[in-house]
Amino acid sequence: MSQYNNKQRAAALRYSEAENNAPVVVAAGVGYTASKIIEVAQESNIPVFQDDALASLLSQMDMGAEIPPELYQAVADLYLYFLNYGEPQSPPAASDAKKGPSAPEMPEFSEE
Repeated sequence: MSQYNNKQRAAALRYSEAENNAPVVVAAGVGYTASKIIEVAQESNIPVFQDDALASLLSQMDMGAEIPPELYQAVADLYLYFLNYGEPQSPPAASDAKKGPSAPEMPEFSEE
């Protein structure tokens, strides 16, 4: 049996006002890939935030894709949370990740 949760999803975003109109998906995946995304974030002292609905939506997007307008508010809330929270002393474990606002209802993206 695998040690990775096949239903675990993770995504990493990057935003540069000079380069993009919206945050960009720089990593996304399910199962093992999601675990590795979380592991790399923690090793790099990048805060990990648990929001299953938002991670589910973002993990279906293509790498390099800007998030759709429907997700702007959810991602803005996430960014504001971390700006107000400050730098953590040590990154939380994936199971101890902070819970945040729920993502809005949105149709699933198709993989074409």
